[in-house]
Amino acid sequence: MPVSDSVDREAGPDVDTADDERVGAADGLPINELFYSLQGEGTLAGLPSVFVRTSGCNLRCWFCDSYHTSWEPTHAWLDLEAILAEIDAHDADHVVLTGGEPLLHEESVALLEALDDRGYHTTVETNGTIYRDAPIDLVSVSPKLASSTPTPERDPKGEGEWAKRHERDRIDVDALARLVAEYDVQLKFVVTDAEDMPEILDLLVELRAAADVPVPDDDVLLMPEGATRERLAETRGRVAELAMEHGFRYTPRLHVDLWNDAPET
Repeated sequence: MPVSDSVDREAGPDVDTADDERVGAADGLPINELFYSLQGEGTLAGLPSVFVRTSGCNLRCWFCDSYHTSWEPTHAWLDLEAILAEIDAHDADHVVLTGGEPLLHEESVALLEALDDRGYHTTVETNGTIYRDAPIDLVSVSPKLASSTPTPERDPKGEGEWAKRHERDRIDVDALARLVAEYDVQLKFVVTDAEDMPEILDLLVELRAAADVPVPDDDVLLMPEGATRERLAETRGRVAELAMEHGFRYTPRLHVDLWNDAPET
């Protein structure tokens, strides 16, 4: 359900990430969307799942496919009981907590604990700049490459305020190393072309030096950049070739192939 259809958007406080502060525990979470679909990306692609999309992000990728959670965040505040009731109403054993950046919110931990108590398998989609201690079955980390930075010529809002901050904050090796050490992780890189590969390879070298556990190539996924079928048609062939060349996994964007850029997919 798009929360705007059934919930008053003035029901709770605003999410303000302008000062890059973690959002503290509140009465619930800022929910942008809550819906049932197929997992479209990663090692669990194709799995029926309930998606809980929080609003608010500490980064601003110029190509963000969840613009309504970052550049112009919208949401309603739902308490945990309401979120869990909506999840329970669907016939799925897998829940994806996504955003925005869901780990901004302390209350995400409480939601994940409640889902664990109910026996759900959980995936958290994160940019990898924040570590939280929570029961998570799969942490799907999408480190943001330099090609994601909203430079003046590709800033969706044309204001140029986020370029410096995004570039400064988009990679946190310490947080990545903790996530890799504590959870089952897939590293999912959004790739446009071969120019992205040197940065990915350098980051893997740095991460492997910092982490206390191995980071196998099987856990590295290359995903084509594109939020529409037309854009994926331009990028996926060369990204698949790059995956084969470097021995990494290729992941599709199944939801885009099926439903293009429709909401709640």
